[in-house]
Amino acid sequence: MAFPRVLILAETCNPQWPSLPIVGYKYARALMGVCNATLATHPRNRENIEAAGDIPADRIRYIDTEWLAGPMYRLARILRGGDEVAWSTNQMMSYPPYIAFEKQARKVLREEHFDLVHRITPMSPTLPSYLSGRAGVPMILGPLNGNLDWPAAFKAEQRREREMLRKLRGLYRYLPYSRSSAQKAAAILAAFQHTMNDLNTVDPSRVVPMPEIGFDPSLFHSGTRAPAFSGEGPYTFLFAGRLVPYKVPEVVIRAFLSSDTLRAHRLRILGDGPEMSRLQAMVVDANAEDRISFEGNKSQAEVAEVMRQADAFVFPSIRELGAGVVIEAMASGALCIVTDYGAPGDLAANGRGIRVPLATLEEMVGSYRAALEHCLNQSEKAQARAARAREYALKFYTWEAKASYTARVYEAVLSGDTLDGFTDYL
Repeated sequence: MAFPRVLILAETCNPQWPSLPIVGYKYARALMGVCNATLATHPRNRENIEAAGDIPADRIRYIDTEWLAGPMYRLARILRGGDEVAWSTNQMMSYPPYIAFEKQARKVLREEHFDLVHRITPMSPTLPSYLSGRAGVPMILGPLNGNLDWPAAFKAEQRREREMLRKLRGLYRYLPYSRSSAQKAAAILAAFQHTMNDLNTVDPSRVVPMPEIGFDPSLFHSGTRAPAFSGEGPYTFLFAGRLVPYKVPEVVIRAFLSSDTLRAHRLRILGDGPEMSRLQAMVVDANAEDRISFEGNKSQAEVAEVMRQADAFVFPSIRELGAGVVIEAMASGALCIVTDYGAPGDLAANGRGIRVPLATLEEMVGSYRAALEHCLNQSEKAQARAARAREYALKFYTWEAKASYTARVYEAVLSGDTLDGFTDYL
């Protein structure tokens, strides 16, 4: 089959902005190499896309909805009290401007010929697609990722995240275009089991398991590092991520502080956020500044270098939908110690890491302390897990591997073939 002509919808797509924007950009860029693709995105991304120079200008269509997106964004910031918390509020405010984006994208479809439309961002199942069933050609959604409940034991963290509107999430099913979005899509790429559970009204034969996360092997690789927990030590444990309530960085800090066994080793914390001052106070009160360091925000290249220096990546987040940082740590050769809930638990399954059961905050401190100490006593097992995880990351999660897999989905959809065989990410 000749390269299909694909219109990629990626309203959020920016090589310089973290999380969803850079994921959308790197996935779109990789897809450009496996099909004859045109990218439709928002003008807010133009400056950074052009500066990156990876996507030819004649393969990009900028769709300007700033007349609506701008006011809705400013209102969302007021309601959220900034950009760090209250993600559900942000999603609600995104609905009107995104529908406007797809309505204007229909003009591109009328003026140019495409074989397929693929919406890659937004990735939330709560944001429906106006074009699904109206594009005139098959449409693929995803990877979608959502529907991970707040653990009951962490209501305090939920309040600090200002996520009390989460209880209204189910109302998205009554939004205009929500039903047709799922029912009329030719295929839906779905990240992890929690998302597939949310698609219970969709014919399972049209759902393809595939997480949205990926990594750049030129940045995240093991290089010439020694295997994790080799040599005499001292060993380095790493936490990297925003210092916000749901990532509960205090779990790893308290686990480290409460262990005499870990006293000779080091914990490095990368990232910043509203929890920073509280966490720093814990370390100061324990006189542990010599072994626990706060290093602030780092570039991706700097994070990758620190990951290659770490023996273990410790990530106690209790509501992680995608966890791209876990795959990056795996690719860098670090042993991953994660909470067995949501994406991190799925990624570390089958001996690819250590999974700590979700429990109360106090119970998790004890469980993480035991897991960290276990690494020191069982170094060969730790090394085997890290090696298995690295192989898994390289096989399935480079952007090129994910683009090639997506191209196979395109071919199956356009040929009318079954999607039942797409099980690599289960």
